[in-house]
Amino acid sequence: MTTSKGTIQGYNGIAINDDKHQIILQAQTCGSVGEQQTLQPAVEQLKQQLNKLNANRTSKEQAIKFTADSGFNSEANLEFMAQSGFDSYIADNQFRKRNPLFKESETYETEQEKRRLKRSKGKPRLFTSDDFHYDEVTQTCRCPAGNEMWRSGINVNSHHQQYTRFCGYLKDCKICPLQQQCMRKPPIKTGRQVQFKNDESCKKLSYIDKMKVKIDSPMGRRQYSKRLGSIEPVFGNITVNKGMNKLTLRGQTKVNTQWQLYCLVHNIEKLQNRVH
Repeated sequence: MTTSKGTIQGYNGIAINDDKHQIILQAQTCGSVGEQQTLQPAVEQLKQQLNKLNANRTSKEQAIKFTADSGFNSEANLEFMAQSGFDSYIADNQFRKRNPLFKESETYETEQEKRRLKRSKGKPRLFTSDDFHYDEVTQTCRCPAGNEMWRSGINVNSHHQQYTRFCGYLKDCKICPLQQQCMRKPPIKTGRQVQFKNDESCKKLSYIDKMKVKIDSPMGRRQYSKRLGSIEPVFGNITVNKGMNKLTLRGQTKVNTQWQLYCLVHNIEKLQNRVH
């Protein structure tokens, strides 16, 4: 699993709860590097749980709103959620940057810069595709230093989108004064590569693009803002208040059972407080 200290061997606890009572409805562990592949099986199990709870009632899944953080955002997951019947709100890693409230916040920008410098170990920000000068009509591209780039690919498929790809000439990249701002390492075999969405791909919105439009709307931001006060206190109660912050067993089955027992302790406390 990936942590702030790198990739380590371990398991990550996943939980889905309701926002009104903070009762955990579905819990499991995963030993994979990322969280993206855990969303679909977790939601399938959640739907089974909801079907059991609503055995004698008509379930209106469309009324159920589902939120998740950017760790679960992917084209496959968003397509799955669009067909699941849930009204989902899943952020991407640029969600905060697009928020006008954060865009003009000096405190937010300062903290973001500190995190970026920590991750990059003090290295400057690298140029992105926005820094390159792409002419869609003539199908030409110039790098930030003003050098021409050659077109290395047309209709390149990537993340269910089609791109036009350009590559810098190796002789130019090797002596470029902006090399440290453009490439992580000095070029050896190829120059800097950059790609741009094709016109048809821009017209055809992906599920990621659709979710960006949805979550950037006033309703989307209002719904997603509820996630922090819904799931984070649950993990805080389990790991800090109860001190159950380590999985002491080995093997997927044993670890999964242990995590579900932790979640059961949380649920018992919530139900006890609810009764009294």
